[in-house]
Amino acid sequence: MAGSRRKSPGITPEILLRAYSIGLFPMAESADDPEIFWVEPELRGVLPLDNFHVSKSLAKTIRRQPFDIRFDHDFDAVIAACAEATSDRPSTWINHTIRSLYSTLHRMGHAHSVEAWHDDQLVGGLYGVSLGSAFFGESMFSRRTDASKICLVHLVARLRDRDFTLLDTQFTTEHLKTFGAIDVPKDDYAVMLAAAMDSPHLTF
Repeated sequence: MAGSRRKSPGITPEILLRAYSIGLFPMAESADDPEIFWVEPELRGVLPLDNFHVSKSLAKTIRRQPFDIRFDHDFDAVIAACAEATSDRPSTWINHTIRSLYSTLHRMGHAHSVEAWHDDQLVGGLYGVSLGSAFFGESMFSRRTDASKICLVHLVARLRDRDFTLLDTQFTTEHLKTFGAIDVPKDDYAVMLAAAMDSPHLTF
């Protein structure tokens, strides 16, 4: 994991928000590890809101409306699902402390979820943190084909509609690159982040 990393002996929701505002975010080694450390990547994943790409096949699927998309309907269920081990993701970095902190941020109006429901069952979703005009994506999960992808499309549409300027993905993956995600050097990211933090906190 490229970038600086430091242990955090104690963390509050207020400290967590301050960390985001200066380019840090927390992780744990695993869901069972009680320790949390701060991460500041040398290359930051960013998904440009004005250059978001949706493939023709995914656009076709979205037009069929296979899921009921909800916002902040069951935030705790989303983060719990993101923390679960699966066959293709045997371990996660979301421990109990992180789940508790982000649930508090949700109650404070700073953490949000986008959710895909089918037959009243949660089948996919994502969550992240909003601060200023930035949204910091944290994690996503999918129990049905394309569920998390469709949630991401709805997230971007909502951020655009509300004049957000920065969608931070922390790191880039091949999956995110298909949507247009790019790596931004730390110094350039700091400029983008500062501009987003100068904005009043936008309503998600």
